Amino acid sequence: MKRHAHRIPHSANHRNLASASLALCAALAMSACGSSDREKHETTGQIKPPTPPPAASATTGPKETAKKEAIAAYQAYWREMEKLYGDPTGKSAHLDQYAASAALKNAEADAKSTHARGLINTGDVAVNDLTVTTVDPSGKVANATISSCLDISRWQTVDAKTKKPVSLPENRLMKYVIVSAVERYPEGWRVTRDDPQGKSC
Repeated sequence: MKRHAHRIPHSANHRNLASASLALCAALAMSACGSSDREKHETTGQIKPPTPPPAASATTGPKETAKKEAIAAYQAYWREMEKLYGDPTGKSAHLDQYAASAALKNAEADAKSTHARGLINTGDVAVNDLTVTTVDPSGKVANATISSCLDISRWQTVDAKTKKPVSLPENRLMKYVIVSAVERYPEGWRVTRDDPQGKSC
């Protein structure tokens, strides 16, 4: 007996092929359309350029600018303080470029007193947890208040000649909170006052 293979009716097979062909044609048509559109835009120069991201300056207001400038001056102030106390002549430092008023007078007087005793400071001061607590960029004198944790554990007082550390009170604070006032002068921002808070940080 001959076995007859199962055959899909011609009409059903034709319909399936037709459906598949239509689906394929639709997909190709969409692809071709997209390609044609792109080519058309490319040749006619009608492609819209991507929207540029907002300019950074748009989000930077006067307060943010004042904060950054005040912080930069404050950090430079302490770098100059290191130079002032580290040089017995005091000539290598230019503290007046970053300090004024009481802060400048007190620092210069104290450094002069330290040098008169044959002492200098070596190492560096670490300024941590620096925070601008208040800022007023639009007042008569633009100003800011900066709070920080001053770490002087690596800023040693030594004999200027022998470079040997000198004895200092053991209970003195090596890391303490200090609040400083910074004002904008015509020449730039200046630290005008330092107020150690007498508490560790």
